Amino acid sequence: MDQTTPSRIEPGPADGGTGWRHWLYVNLHTQAWPGSGLSPLNKAIAVIIVVAVVMAIVQSEPTVLRGREDLFRAAEMVLAVIFLAEYAGRVWTIAENPAFGEGWRGRLRYMRSFTAIIDVIVLASLFITLMGAEGTILRLFRLVRIVMLAKLGRYSTAMLAIAQAVRDRRYELLMSLAVAGMLLLVSSTLLFLVEGAGQPEAFGSIPRAMWWSVATLTTVGYGDAVPLTILGKLLAGLTAITGIGLIAMPTGILASAFSNALQEQREAREKEIVDSEPS
Repeated sequence: MDQTTPSRIEPGPADGGTGWRHWLYVNLHTQAWPGSGLSPLNKAIAVIIVVAVVMAIVQSEPTVLRGREDLFRAAEMVLAVIFLAEYAGRVWTIAENPAFGEGWRGRLRYMRSFTAIIDVIVLASLFITLMGAEGTILRLFRLVRIVMLAKLGRYSTAMLAIAQAVRDRRYELLMSLAVAGMLLLVSSTLLFLVEGAGQPEAFGSIPRAMWWSVATLTTVGYGDAVPLTILGKLLAGLTAITGIGLIAMPTGILASAFSNALQEQREAREKEIVDSEPS
């Protein structure tokens, strides 16, 4: 859902709430659907998105694509037309939402929103592959269509809760990222000083030592670069222990924020139910 779009509004349409534009607005934009869950039209679009993503994944397997190029191309054409019609419908009907307003300025404001930009990326990836791009470029734009999964975010309350959680805790998360960066630099520098002379391939420079620091701080531990000196092993142990806390910090921040966001959504739904009950 767009951040600029109020949740669960009852719009004041320019045409008095009647006509094709209002019907399409209510069925396309989740915040305007008066019922619970998704409208039948949005359910169909969600299914089509999943089908399109599965097609993009399947086409990456040459044995499946070989000999079926025309079939996949026809399917891509159908998907391109469907998603183009959906995008045009969303832009046309956004005038029903008073948060954006009538006229081209309101539609332009919507076109700059995150979900509308995702729609444009998806459309571009579909039409560029239909234009006959070859080789690596073709594979790149086919895989770009995986971003269609982001389109599902507008239909998912869980995805909205995650987005709200990240937005509410962005300063804490940035602080965690800054601490991680400092620890990465310090551990890489120390291992360069201690192990660089003996293992120039793995620790001969700070950038080379950073690979080891990343694998250790994230507790992955590939084992392709290992300190050999006693001091190096001591520093590696301290780095590994620090990495445990480093991973736990943003995890705890997000878990708390996610729980709060879900609780707020639950309370909002309960309030809607109470307000809708006859007094």
